Amino acid sequence: MNPKFYNLPEEKQQAIINAAYRVFSQNSYKNSPMSEIASLAGISKSLLFHYFSNKKELYLFLWDKCAETTIEYLTKFGCYGQTELFESMERGMRAKMEIIRCYPDMGTFTIRAFYEKDPEVCADVQDSYHRYFSVKADMTRLNLDPDQFIPGLDIGMMYREMYWASEGYLWEVMQKGDVDIGQMEKDFSRMMDFWKSVYLRREE
Repeated sequence: MNPKFYNLPEEKQQAIINAAYRVFSQNSYKNSPMSEIASLAGISKSLLFHYFSNKKELYLFLWDKCAETTIEYLTKFGCYGQTELFESMERGMRAKMEIIRCYPDMGTFTIRAFYEKDPEVCADVQDSYHRYFSVKADMTRLNLDPDQFIPGLDIGMMYREMYWASEGYLWEVMQKGDVDIGQMEKDFSRMMDFWKSVYLRREE
């Protein structure tokens, strides 16, 4: 990526990023034309290629942007370093709702990119995913007090189960379009209430 991209006004950067997220989230990698991204962003195709030399470079930039933005917002909302898992998750929910407000198609892109099979980008996406997932999981679990959970619970497995369920819910919502953030917040709250009833140690 051309570092001059960051010299653009922030709103222009966001317009290009959101245009790319929109196009890639609605099509496979192969069927996502750079010309459509440029048109949606309100710039020329040649200017888009000035900042990103090819489609793969833009695609992987967007993928890394997903991870970096998620970690940035989770940090901003104080998700890491919590001793109570569900307090961390509730903060995480608020962080992700804010991300959706700024980047409406990032969630759909993330899930589509994860399952993308095109050999040009597949291996890079999977390598990056496992690297970032390990970082997020370790940072989230770092200060958790195991005594808050039912005895003998596999905390790592529990965390992954909730993560997979959340991602599946997001995929379902994004496929329907017209995301209702208020309804998403209610649904996530209900999911967390359920998980609390299953995994937290009951006071005697």
